[in-house]
Amino acid sequence: MNSNRKLWIGLGALLTLSFSVLLWIGTEIHRVMPPIPARVVSTGGEVLYTRADIDTGRQVWQSIGGQQLGSIWGHGSYVAPDWSADWLHREALAWLDGDSQALHGTTYDKLGGDQQAAAVARLKPRIRQNTYDAATQTITISDERAAAIRTVASHYVTLFGADPAQHELRKAYAMKEDTVPDADNRRALTAFFWWSAWAATTERPGGTVTYTNNWPHEPLVGNTPPAHLLMWTVFSVLFLIAGIALLGWHHARHQDEAPPTLPASDPLALIRITPSMRATAKYFWLVVALFLTQILLGAITAHYQVEGQEAYGFPLANVLPYSLSRTWHTQLAVLWIATAWLGMGLYIGPAISGHEPRFQRLGVNVLFTCLVVIVVGAFTGQWFAVMQKLGLAHNFWFGHQGWEYVDLGRFWQIFLFAGLGIWLTLVGRALWPALSSKEKERGGESKSIIMLLFLSTCCIGLFYGAGLMWGEHTHISMVEYWRWWVVHLWVEGFFEVFATAVIAFLFTRLGLLRATSATTAVLFATIVFLSGGVLGTLHHLYFTGTPTAVIALGASFSALEVVPLAFIGFEAYQTFKLGQATPWMQKYRWPILFFTAVAFWNVVGAGLFGFLINPPLPLYYMQGLNLTPLHGHTALFGVYGFLGIGLMLFCLRGLKPNVVWNERVLRTSFLAFNIGLACMALLTLLPIGLIQLNGALQHGYWYARSADLMQQPIIHLLVWMRVPGDTIFSVGALALAWFVIRLWVAPRKQSVIEGGTEVTR
Repeated sequence: MNSNRKLWIGLGALLTLSFSVLLWIGTEIHRVMPPIPARVVSTGGEVLYTRADIDTGRQVWQSIGGQQLGSIWGHGSYVAPDWSADWLHREALAWLDGDSQALHGTTYDKLGGDQQAAAVARLKPRIRQNTYDAATQTITISDERAAAIRTVASHYVTLFGADPAQHELRKAYAMKEDTVPDADNRRALTAFFWWSAWAATTERPGGTVTYTNNWPHEPLVGNTPPAHLLMWTVFSVLFLIAGIALLGWHHARHQDEAPPTLPASDPLALIRITPSMRATAKYFWLVVALFLTQILLGAITAHYQVEGQEAYGFPLANVLPYSLSRTWHTQLAVLWIATAWLGMGLYIGPAISGHEPRFQRLGVNVLFTCLVVIVVGAFTGQWFAVMQKLGLAHNFWFGHQGWEYVDLGRFWQIFLFAGLGIWLTLVGRALWPALSSKEKERGGESKSIIMLLFLSTCCIGLFYGAGLMWGEHTHISMVEYWRWWVVHLWVEGFFEVFATAVIAFLFTRLGLLRATSATTAVLFATIVFLSGGVLGTLHHLYFTGTPTAVIALGASFSALEVVPLAFIGFEAYQTFKLGQATPWMQKYRWPILFFTAVAFWNVVGAGLFGFLINPPLPLYYMQGLNLTPLHGHTALFGVYGFLGIGLMLFCLRGLKPNVVWNERVLRTSFLAFNIGLACMALLTLLPIGLIQLNGALQHGYWYARSADLMQQPIIHLLVWMRVPGDTIFSVGALALAWFVIRLWVAPRKQSVIEGGTEVTR
């Protein structure tokens, strides 16, 4: 560890500085976030909304799925509109119609071009003016705007109810009939939607941009990209080029040392499989079950984009509406990947130390039971919430929080956090002998790798706690701030460090890498990754009521996230070479091929498609379009999914060392996953996203998410184009499931020659 002291000091300094800045940004967001008024009154004295209405409206929105049914400020699902942008456009049109009737006796759309331009010019300063009085916490609006608000509110009241006149629009938005049965709740919902649109079109005090940095693009109200978006986009590109140059210089200076002498046989075969390690098998069975369920729900969710409320004529929305199927689909994506990594951690701990702590197997079984209870309990509560059978009083704790990827009710969040604490304890106490001074020989030269593995285990166990930092009525800007701590730092950050350390340890224990060089490489890779990864979290927060500092830091450091991906091809090639280094490595051919696929999709999904949308100016137009799930699918499954499967296969090789693997089934699974994912990305998500981007540039963001665009025949055709890719992908999942099942059900054992006799083991 002494030889890497400088790297450890550098990593510690980096994390201290990065998190200090990230926490400071949180205080700045709290200081400048859009105010929630106590009252919204017209100049005529009418009280339109109160803070209680806005708070209740947000509770209603969360209970029906929140970000899983449309989006707010660009964050959420993609079939229904962004409600902030949709309300803003409708309110602007209603106000223009009112003015046009008063001045010209006709509606706005019937005016000539010059008259329309004059009407828009009159509207912009009035709708952008900030009339919030901090002393009285009151927003005062004109009677004309109040009339426009009533017009738009009536549209939403009928849309979220069961009015037959809105049936076709509900189908287009994949909303079930009577989404919000209670009329008072529907009215409160309009208060929340109005407030989110007000923040998006109202200029900050003393400024010329809105609380959401002029997002969404809406020409009618003067929402166009502010100059600093372009400036920081240019800087992000410069940071990217500089980072790649520096990393290239590092690679050029680095001289590969002579390869180690390879062992004559598999060193991992000597690892004693302890009772707790054997008990992790059920985690991998659960991984397969959750993965298959997630794929089924993904197919249902995608099909809703075509039929809206049905599945081939069956009224599926009555029992499994879109917002619920998408909730479970996105949550299961995280849960099955996390379960694979949790199982790997429980398996690798005793394998590294050679020590089986007392009651370790019992702890592994208790944690597994907790995971099953959490999944079943949380999903049941979400069904009752979305079906509006739970009530607002209990929704936050036991129903649906409405925040994408962290939709669990608070009770289930706390339960999961406690479960991660159990996992941290189990893995930590198994690893501890390899780290303790009395057991130095167990850690050997790879102690730094084990230490990094232990620290990343602590971060995985503890950083999910960021999801507990908001309450039921915490301001949405602060919720978004903490939510991305979970989604970005927990899922995309520390799990990746954990996986990097595990892979490095496995390769060193296999004798394919020298422990000294592997330790240096892992620490350096962690520093490079986290230098952009921590503050890169801010690129998710450009338009959520945050200050310009968020854009400056997010643009700069999210660009650095892409830097290590520029050289990941070297990693892929090295990984592939290690898989062919010695004949006995054929046993690990498929785990290593899955790791190679991780490198490829890291470049494509996280790198190419990630940087496509991450800089401020592109994201201004692309946030919440299908270019976002293009990045999401190819990065989440392409990187973390493949990584989880690869780690699982390593564990399965150890759990079933004498079972002959069905190479044909694994080949089918591997190829089907890659081909299916590529088809989904290139045949559907990318072309739909580009069509939406063109619509956003020409007409405004509202149009890119509207039924007018999303119900066009070309969009339906492209959605149907998902079928071949999804089918191929599903074949891969079924093949993987069949492979795992056959390891335990009627497996084919290896035959060896002992004393001239063939023996089956």
